[in-house]
Amino acid sequence: MQPQGQPLNKNLAVICGTIIVICILISGTILLGKNSKNDNSANQQNNNGNQQQNGNQKGGPVEVSMDDDAVLGSANAPVTLIEFSDYECPFCKRHFMEVYPQIKKDYIDTGKVKLVFRDFIAVQGHNPLATSEAMAAECAGDQGGDSAYFKYHDEIFKRTTSGGSGLSLSELPNIARSIGLNAATFQNCLDSNKFKNEVSKDNADASKAGVSGTPSFFVGKSTNDGVIQGTIIVGAQPYSAFQAALDQALGN
Repeated sequence: MQPQGQPLNKNLAVICGTIIVICILISGTILLGKNSKNDNSANQQNNNGNQQQNGNQKGGPVEVSMDDDAVLGSANAPVTLIEFSDYECPFCKRHFMEVYPQIKKDYIDTGKVKLVFRDFIAVQGHNPLATSEAMAAECAGDQGGDSAYFKYHDEIFKRTTSGGSGLSLSELPNIARSIGLNAATFQNCLDSNKFKNEVSKDNADASKAGVSGTPSFFVGKSTNDGVIQGTIIVGAQPYSAFQAALDQALGN
């Protein structure tokens, strides 16, 4: 009987080995599929996290108004650049620090482009500070005109660390004083919420124009009524993106 049992045992061993190999292959396939799904999910989360910085929006020109907001540059500049921004947005600060100086030097200071700065608080977690900063800049402009507005605008971006707690509220009158404004007059303006509705209107106009993140920009030919047909640039894009859009609007 023993000689007949050896082939049977050998066959059972082969069958068992085959089953084990199949089980290993199936387990590996399932694990690989799960890892691939996790990788795709992680990539999607990373892309969503970078949307504010890198998003691009395609489509035709959008009608956008300068409203009565502060203007930097020549009133007769042939091209208008309207910026919707949030003083507590880190991407807005990046744009201010890294790209804005070159745009100002090449286009604004040369009379080719005028910049209109409008408020849009894209992240509610940036409030109440972001709205207070926006109103503070308006109060600076109310006291000293557009030049004072942009001096104040510059100082906020230089001093804030962004994120909704970038600087103390007590710093706002100090900034006003540092640019030569009457701090008491400034504080009265800020405490009265004089420009709260103005900031709210900017937010509403931004949403109407399709803005969902900051910074967002519209580039278009200047008009007598201040309403442009603007091509949108979304995010803290490199200087080359603005250069291309501005040159196209200028007909270069």
